[in-house]
Amino acid sequence: MRDLNEQKTLVPWFRRGDIGGLTYAITNNIVNYLIVIATLSGVLKWPDEIVYGNVIPGMSIGLMAGGIYYAWMGRRLSRKEGRADVTALPSGVSTPAMFVMLYGVIMPLHYALEDPALTWSAAVAACFIGGFVEFLGGVIGPWMKSNLPRAALLGTVAGIGFIWMATQGVFDIFGDPVIGVPILLVAMVGIFGGYMFPKKIPPLVVAIVGGIVYAFCLGRTTVDFSGIGFYMPNPVNGIQQLINGFAVVAPYLTVVIPVSIYNFIETMDNVEGANAAGDNYNVRETQFADGCCTMISAIFGGVIPNTVWLGHAGLKKSGAGIGYSLIAGLVLGAAGIFGLFSFLDNLVPAAVCAVTFLWCAVVMVAQAFKDNPVKHYAAVGIAMIPPVADYLYTQITGAAGLAGYSTEVLADGTAGYNAEVTQMILDAGVMWNGVPGVKAGAVIIGILLGTITVFIIEKQLLKVGVVCLAGAVLACFGFIHSAQLGFNPDSPFAIAYLIAAVLAFILHTGRNSWFKGPDHFDYV
Repeated sequence: MRDLNEQKTLVPWFRRGDIGGLTYAITNNIVNYLIVIATLSGVLKWPDEIVYGNVIPGMSIGLMAGGIYYAWMGRRLSRKEGRADVTALPSGVSTPAMFVMLYGVIMPLHYALEDPALTWSAAVAACFIGGFVEFLGGVIGPWMKSNLPRAALLGTVAGIGFIWMATQGVFDIFGDPVIGVPILLVAMVGIFGGYMFPKKIPPLVVAIVGGIVYAFCLGRTTVDFSGIGFYMPNPVNGIQQLINGFAVVAPYLTVVIPVSIYNFIETMDNVEGANAAGDNYNVRETQFADGCCTMISAIFGGVIPNTVWLGHAGLKKSGAGIGYSLIAGLVLGAAGIFGLFSFLDNLVPAAVCAVTFLWCAVVMVAQAFKDNPVKHYAAVGIAMIPPVADYLYTQITGAAGLAGYSTEVLADGTAGYNAEVTQMILDAGVMWNGVPGVKAGAVIIGILLGTITVFIIEKQLLKVGVVCLAGAVLACFGFIHSAQLGFNPDSPFAIAYLIAAVLAFILHTGRNSWFKGPDHFDYV
């Protein structure tokens, strides 16, 4: 009798609401896979044995581990609390981190090394390091969240989403408007208008599935089964690549570490959102799980980190349980190992991918403002700017590279062009002045600027000085504004932050006499 009662209070392994959860998890992860494939195979021309033989299976094994673990966590929570309405945490490829890794780490490495195999090794090492930082988030994450302003963190993330995802999404949609615009319209009426088709079918699902059929009927895509096979990566080979890549990726830790910090903070926020929705998952355990799954993915050849996604509250409202997480993990794992993504890459039009990450990016920007008080909006806006430098740098250096110009480490420690080439770029009207300096460590710079702005708004000039001192230390050791890590006490950026710190401390001393600020001040 006790076993029967326990079964009634345990969340089932599958229920009807899991169908919607499956659609959400599988569809969005597939889109991320296709973006990775399009970049590595289409843009960088990596050989299929690396992309389909190692990268995609490695990512799939990491996602499979995550899907299974979070289903088990949900089952364990159900048993602990004696209720059957538990929903598993949604997880998958971290979309913002994916774009930064692809365009901020892998692409510049590829063009610098001119060796896909060596670049892949470095990317594997970057992914593993990122997973380790995510794992450490279980220890340092709560402190960072309580001491760093939310506007600085979410603003920087919003900047990444806006410049890397939203812009590319719009460009891809209008790159083939006959396909892209109708798909965008159908998706948007559901995403932003809340409309539903009969039987509560989401318009986003209709846009994706219908868009594939529509593009196929117009001859934009093809059905090709030639890439299907068995692609089980060898972890021994992955570990060797990991070791080879550590030395190569060291200069890019200034990009990898901030993105990984964002990842574990994103996990914290999303797990806390799940807790608010009624499922009391342990934040620290989840961060450990994310980090471990990312490191497992890297050992098998993956290059993109895992994370817990947004959307738990919506999945819970739709009746999803734990089955969607388990099945999605198994399906994605099998799809990567058996080469099904080569088939999907030929079948799914770019506009379908574009709609998905455009939606994600817009939500990220909206959330950055929604989750902060109005008076902190300036901090959100300022924190969004540095990731733009990362995007501009990639585009400009890519175009200049076609003309035969290569970047070099300049006297101030940044990676850019010599004075002659820089002047040519500026004379052509290109926005380049200061871009190389802000590009290096853009995520951390965004957090610093956003934090300084919040503390100024809150009349806490002493904290402004402390943040500026932190900026000086980071610049001195090459974590920001530098092409590589090292000790650079004469860095002009470190000196600039130090001067700013001294000014902030001086102004703080006059707060009660000669330098007063009103308690209530509206800067808009």
